[in-house]
Amino acid sequence: MSSILNLALVTICISIFVLSPISSASPKSRPFKKVYVFGDSYTDVGNTNGSTGPHTFRHVMSLPYGRTFFHHPTGRYSDGRMVIDFVAESLNLPYFPPYLNKSADTTHGVNFAVGGCTTIPYSFFKQINSTWDTVTQSLSTQLTWFKDHIKGSGCKTIKSTPAECKAVFEGALVWLGEMSANDYNYIFLTNATSKTIQKLTIKYQTRFIKNILEMGAKYVVVQGLPATGCFPMPFITGAPPTDRDDIGCVASKNKESYHHNVILQAKLHSLQKKFASAVIVYGDDWHAYREVYKNPTKYGFTERFKACCGIGGGPLNFDPMNTCGAPGANSCKHPSQYMNWDGLHVTEGMSRVVAKLFLDGGFAQPSFPYLLKKAAESRV
Repeated sequence: MSSILNLALVTICISIFVLSPISSASPKSRPFKKVYVFGDSYTDVGNTNGSTGPHTFRHVMSLPYGRTFFHHPTGRYSDGRMVIDFVAESLNLPYFPPYLNKSADTTHGVNFAVGGCTTIPYSFFKQINSTWDTVTQSLSTQLTWFKDHIKGSGCKTIKSTPAECKAVFEGALVWLGEMSANDYNYIFLTNATSKTIQKLTIKYQTRFIKNILEMGAKYVVVQGLPATGCFPMPFITGAPPTDRDDIGCVASKNKESYHHNVILQAKLHSLQKKFASAVIVYGDDWHAYREVYKNPTKYGFTERFKACCGIGGGPLNFDPMNTCGAPGANSCKHPSQYMNWDGLHVTEGMSRVVAKLFLDGGFAQPSFPYLLKKAAESRV
């Protein structure tokens, strides 16, 4: 009898965490009226539209992508909403449209993220691999797009000052989603080293954030890399069975992401000292992901590693040459019970949990409530 009661209590706890809405600001006291979003496929809401995105996941504009919430493909590399969508909901703002949708209403923000893009400029990857023909956009491209987007606001595109850009950043949050995972992945089968990529990605990521702050951004959130060793793709691309950590993920990839994040955080601390009036928040993807991978049932998941959507079969249901959306691919019946969607990207269920951990679960430094408080105080 007691075991049945305990099971019931566990089920209730799971339901409360997974199904309860993410805390949000009251519309009357909304601290931000717009959000500028940057990132890669974990944040892209339609800028690649399938045709210009990473070749491996070229079927993003085909069902079952988008099946869970939107009920049709939107350009998101997921079955539904992503972290940035839950951020929008928490701020009582509409979802931020892709920059390349020129007919969209960008009153409350715009999303510049590009699936498959890199932090390091395209020319570097073309140099180390002359046959490289994937996404040409980088974080620098997104900054150029942003400056083009704000041209008519009085904010110059080169060496803009905070005074010139006051209207652009007033009541605005800048959100930089996780970046650099593609940079590390793209050196597979080249002579470039992980150390070289680390040095260059940190350089360009720091330069981007510094540029935004110099223009006058006051509130910036920067997501770190997730635990990239926990996705099916590293398992498939040659990681030996001995290369595993305490939660069963590819240890070398998780260490790579961890050390990248340590250096990134040090750079953010330096920028915070230099731009003392700004609030820079680090979103701790790496520890948030580990928390969920260590305790899947606590968050309502029954499958940690297997892709919900794929054509590969086997223990991971992943074949990099025949991915989700391809003819013959199938998706699982209950995506909310899976953490991974298509072999590299996560399900809406996982995004919901990670967003909740960011927004009110303590996996951000300083906390998101602190950011909201400081933003609200500045508008009084």
